[in-house]
This record gives sequence, C-alpha cells and structure tokens, in this order.
Amino acid sequence: MRKLLLLGALFAGAVTAQTPPAPASSTPPAVKGETTANVATGPRMILVGDSTMAPRSGYGNALCARFQQVACINLARGGRSSKSFRAEGLWDTVLSLLGERSDNGAKQKTLVLIQFGHNDQPGKPGRSTDLATEFGPNMAGYVKDVKATGAEVLLITPLTRRTFKDGELSNDLRPWAEMLMKVGAEQGVPVFDLNAVSHAAVAAMGQPGADTLAEAPPRFDRTHLGPKGAALFSEQVMEGLIRLRPELAGSKTLVP
Repeated sequence: MRKLLLLGALFAGAVTAQTPPAPASSTPPAVKGETTANVATGPRMILVGDSTMAPRSGYGNALCARFQQVACINLARGGRSSKSFRAEGLWDTVLSLLGERSDNGAKQKTLVLIQFGHNDQPGKPGRSTDLATEFGPNMAGYVKDVKATGAEVLLITPLTRRTFKDGELSNDLRPWAEMLMKVGAEQGVPVFDLNAVSHAAVAAMGQPGADTLAEAPPRFDRTHLGPKGAALFSEQVMEGLIRLRPELAGSKTLVP
C-alpha cells in the first residue's frame, strides 16, 4: 500500500491517454492516484524528460492525448537533467513500473520515451553534465536499464529553443542532440531527432510566429510551451514515433 501511495503521489500532474471504457467485469480496480489506463494490461508509453516534455510546460500531455488504446504516463519533470532525474529517485519510479506484472505473471508491453539535454548544459549547479564524459554515459545507462526489464526504449533529442538573433535561429542544443544519436547507434535503439525537426519549423516562423508557441505572460519565455506549441511539437513527435514504430499507427487518436 505504501508503494502504491508513493507512486500515486509521483503521478500527480501526469496524464494518461485512456482506452475506451471496458465492461465493468473486465476493468481492473483502480487505486488512489491511478486511472484505468495506469493499471491497464494493454500497451503503455512512459515519458521521461525535462520541462519541455512535462505536464503544463511541455508537449508530453498533448502527445499522450494523440494516442488511444495506449496507457500513456507522463513522468517528465521540470528542471531535471540526465543526472538529477536519477539522483532524485525519479528513475526508480520508472523502474518500479517496468517491473510490475499482471495477476498471471506477465509483464505489460512498454515503450519508454526519454528526452534530456536542456538542463545538462553548463551553468546549472547540481544538474549540468559534461557532454562527452557524463551526458553520453548517463543516457546509455538509461537505455541499458530499460532493456534489462524487457521494455523498449526510444530516445528523443532536445526540443529547440526559440530565440532569434539578427533574424537567425541558433541551435545551442545541437551537440546534445548529436550525442543522443551517437548513444542510440551504439546501443541499437531508435532516436527521433526532434531537435532538427523542431528547429526547422521554428526557423521558418520567425520570431513573431515562434513567440505564439510560448506560455502566456507572465510565464512567457522562449523555451517552454503554451497550448499552440504543445500541439505543434506533440504532432511532430507523434509522427516520428509512428515512423519508427509503425504499429502505433492504429492507436492514433482521430481528433486530438
């Protein structure tokens, strides 16, 4: 019970894309802090990352809403890096979920989406990591942990920032994106290059258009997302997932 309550607390703010309601006789009982989708026996996605994926400030909840018949749990948290997400014990929650078994002893089929980079950059005490000696090994460690449970993992490169200078959109996160692609190649797991796709889309908008993707003032900045930004980037991620995992096409929500 203590474990369930702990998981329920950590799920606060997470969203699930729920399956259509099943007859009462076949619906597993939910516990406090969970939904039917959290305890469903069908396929499941778990989102792990920073504020650009997290509830309220990122695209993760909007991504979950784009899939039906898939339990989608958004455990991304603001301010976290590949270092601090594990150090704070948040990764232990993911591993606990991946270790769960149904009453018949079977494990639920799970795809874990992992995106870090923003807070791994220099200048963030307790969070930043060295690109070559820490970030790459940290991400490889996440991949190995997921593989050890029998689940699947897909890496996502960091979402672009949206600040233009002299009409040009810089991409200071590209080295972290390239490191993730290197890790994916070495570990034999797919990588969706959201950094490249999102950067191209934002660059085409110009600064005024890009600013419509942000949260409304007074929370406005050029990293986090409002509803329009969440809709745009969640669609990009959904399309990337379906290209890399075509079996997800049948779970796409008709009207997000």
